[in-house]
Amino acid sequence: MITPIAIRLTKGQDLKLEIQRLVTESQLQAGSIASCVGCVSQLNIRLANADFTKTITAPFEIVSLMGTLTQSHQHIHISAADEKGNVIGGHLLEGTIISHTAELIIHRYDNMTFSRELDSSTGYTELVIS
Repeated sequence: MITPIAIRLTKGQDLKLEIQRLVTESQLQAGSIASCVGCVSQLNIRLANADFTKTITAPFEIVSLMGTLTQSHQHIHISAADEKGNVIGGHLLEGTIISHTAELIIHRYDNMTFSRELDSSTGYTELVIS
């Protein structure tokens, strides 16, 4: 069974922290991001295969937000477009700040549990579905 959770985030809220708060408050055991449209004034991401973060303070439109959500970890990717239409994306980090609004919809899967375990072949904690 899929149960939607919908919220409108507002100016100044941290996108990653608000998603973490929703996961905790709703006691979500397995979820995914179904949709998010809105804009940010600051984007904080980790790029592919990078050991550093990239923070850009500028207006961006969220063009894609997707991820798997567990109690202990939210693995989220974001793509955002600047005022010229250039798109940048990566792992969403704390410090991505809503500039006006963000309309967020999360799907909750009550018949599953997501967790993460270290996968020696990748070196990362990877999704485990039960």
